[in-house]
Amino acid sequence: MTRRPPRAPRSSSEGTVPGPGRRSTARAVRGQLAAWAFLAPVTAYLLLCYVYPLYRNLDLSLRNYTVRSFVQGGAPFSGLANYRAVLRDPTFGAALTNTLLFTGVSLLFQFALGLALAVFFHSSFRLSVTLRALFLVPWLLPLIVSASTWSWMLNSESGIVNAALGVVGIDPVTWLTSPRWSLVSVTIANIWIGIPFNLVILYSGLQSIPAEIHEAAAIDGANGWQRFWRVTFPLLRPVSAITLLLGLIYTLKVFDIIWIMTRGGPGDASTTLATWSYRKSFGSLLPQFGPGAAISNLLILMAFVSGLLYLRLQAKEQR
Repeated sequence: MTRRPPRAPRSSSEGTVPGPGRRSTARAVRGQLAAWAFLAPVTAYLLLCYVYPLYRNLDLSLRNYTVRSFVQGGAPFSGLANYRAVLRDPTFGAALTNTLLFTGVSLLFQFALGLALAVFFHSSFRLSVTLRALFLVPWLLPLIVSASTWSWMLNSESGIVNAALGVVGIDPVTWLTSPRWSLVSVTIANIWIGIPFNLVILYSGLQSIPAEIHEAAAIDGANGWQRFWRVTFPLLRPVSAITLLLGLIYTLKVFDIIWIMTRGGPGDASTTLATWSYRKSFGSLLPQFGPGAAISNLLILMAFVSGLLYLRLQAKEQR
C-alpha cells in the first residue's frame, strides 16, 4: 500500500479567516471614511462661504485698494490706516449712534410684541391657527416688497399714514425726508418685519413648558400675571436669550430696508454702519473698498462680542 506524501503547510496569508480584531479595525476605518465623506460638503461650504469671504474682507481692510488694484491685484499694505480713517470720520459717531438706537429699539419692541402675541396665541381659541399664520406674512415677504410698501405708506404726499392723520386733524409728517423722523420710520418698518420671528420662537418655547406647572401655580393661588412673571417668563429665559441674540445679529446687518426707504438720509440722519459701509464701497464713482471693509469688520466684531457674552451667560446659568 502506497503512502501519500505529507501535505505542505499553508502560508499564513493564504486562505486564512481574519480575526475579530482585524474586522473591527476595518469597520472603524470605514466608519471614519463615511464620517469624513459626510463632513466634506459642510466643510467645503463653510470654507467657501464663510472663511474665505472673511479672509478677503480682512485683507481689503488692511490694504489701500483702488478699482484697478481690486481687479488686477497688487494693492499696497496699509495696516490699520483704514480703521483709523473710519474712527476719525465725522460720520462714524452718527452711524454708530443710529445703529445702536435702531438695533436697541427694534429688539425691544420686536421681543415685547412677539412675546405678547405668543402668550395670546398660546391660549387656544377659534381661528387661532389662521391668525397665527397671517402674522407670519411680514416675515415671509421679500424685504424689497416690505420696504417698498412702507415707503408708499409713509410717503409725505400720498401715503396712507398721513391720510389717516389728516382725518383726525393732525398735520402731515415728512416721515422719510425729515432728519427727525427718518430713523423712526425705518425702525417702525423693521419692527413690523421682525415681530413674526419672535412670535414663532417664543411660541415654541411656551409650548415646551408643561401645563402641570401652571396648574400647580394656580392651585397655590397665583393669578395670571403672577403665573406669567414668576413661572412662565423664568422658564422661557433660555429661549428668550437665543431669540434676542439672533435678533441682534440680524438687526446689526440690516441694510436693504434702510437703503430702499431713505438711503441713509437725509444727510446722515438714518445712516447706520451697514449703509455707511455700502456707501463707502459702492456708493460713488471712486469707491473706497478699504474703509468700507473696515466698517463691516466692526459690525462683525460687535456681533462676535455679543455671541461671546451670550455664551458666558449660558455658562454661568449652567453652573
